[in-house]
Amino acid sequence: LYPPKKFFGAARNLEEGGSLTIISTCLVDTGSRMDDVVYEEFKGTGNMELHLSRKLQERRIFPAFDIERSSTRREELLLGPDITPRVWLIRRMFGQMIGTPPNGAGMDITNATEAIIQSLSQTENNVEFLDGIGKNGF
Repeated sequence: LYPPKKFFGAARNLEEGGSLTIISTCLVDTGSRMDDVVYEEFKGTGNMELHLSRKLQERRIFPAFDIERSSTRREELLLGPDITPRVWLIRRMFGQMIGTPPNGAGMDITNATEAIIQSLSQTENNVEFLDGIGKNGF
């Protein structure tokens, strides 16, 4: 694992500023212990994880992002103080939608994702969507 880890670490070792973005993929849930070990080893090196959902893809719900499992580290540095709390609110609301009753609604993750996509499609842009969060739900 050393050569790939060294390669991924290159994004952090640039002299004189600039940036290097490395995008990689990893297949998980294959049943292979080695795949799991490789995934866990590299999981800590990334700044962002985007998990795809086979369940959403099979129902032809796109983008088939697993909202619950996907995340960005230190997103508050990217989004700013006015947007970050609303993004966190979306995550909490999504968690409540799919959470087990009595605290959660017990909604299937595919239905919850469809609700978010539907709400997004009814707004002109992200700002309008975020402005409606909490007021209108999803």
